[in-house]
Amino acid sequence: MGLSRNFNPFSLENKTILITGASSGIGQATAIECSKMGANVIITARNEERLEKTFTQLKGNGHEKHLADLTVNEEIDKLVEKISKLDGLVNNAGIGKLLPIQFINEEELTKTLKINTIAPFLLTQKLYKKKKFNNNASIVFTSSVAGNFCITPGNTAYGMSKSALNAFMEYAAMEMGVQGIRCNCINPGRVETPLINDGTLSEEDRLKDIEKYPLKRYGKPEEIAYGIIYLLSNASSFMTGTSLVIDGGLTANA
Repeated sequence: MGLSRNFNPFSLENKTILITGASSGIGQATAIECSKMGANVIITARNEERLEKTFTQLKGNGHEKHLADLTVNEEIDKLVEKISKLDGLVNNAGIGKLLPIQFINEEELTKTLKINTIAPFLLTQKLYKKKKFNNNASIVFTSSVAGNFCITPGNTAYGMSKSALNAFMEYAAMEMGVQGIRCNCINPGRVETPLINDGTLSEEDRLKDIEKYPLKRYGKPEEIAYGIIYLLSNASSFMTGTSLVIDGGLTANA
């Protein structure tokens, strides 16, 4: 018997997916696009107003939203207790700030590592220990080309945090693979989100930077979301331990 004409390996129908940092940027786009693909979406972030804005844009029913500061252990524990079985987790919450090495202090470094690296580690660990992942679940980490592929001045703390995240993903893929749980990173170049529009780069520097991209533009949040959807879906069922680069050709041009 042939496949149904409605067969779509990229569908997220009947999958429950938790997305962190869903109040803006890539997280918000991922939540919205996952809902369009049929997923039951659970979104979390620290800003109630922005999280509600994302929630109102989700398609379909059965979605959930939970306020949580993932840098606080107790709030991770509370979130994990509220979660039922998951088919997917998108560890997306993150921060970034351009600072040359001589201006990085311990407080700034700790903050970046806590949000970008330690929080996704602890959330993944606690969900795993509590057996909240279904067999064949998919975990996606939003990393960056700054972690491994594209080293630029002033991006030390951010790059360190993403490099560590890439390493954790590979170890998690090895250990969780016995249960069919897949772990992959998405590694974007610069994307038009509030994270990069913080005034750190002047307009002149921004235009110079864009020239490094063969496509002569930065990415859009939904373009990264589509890659995340691929990694969450059955279409990537034989992919684990992989860093998927979506960077408009930046690293090819390096």
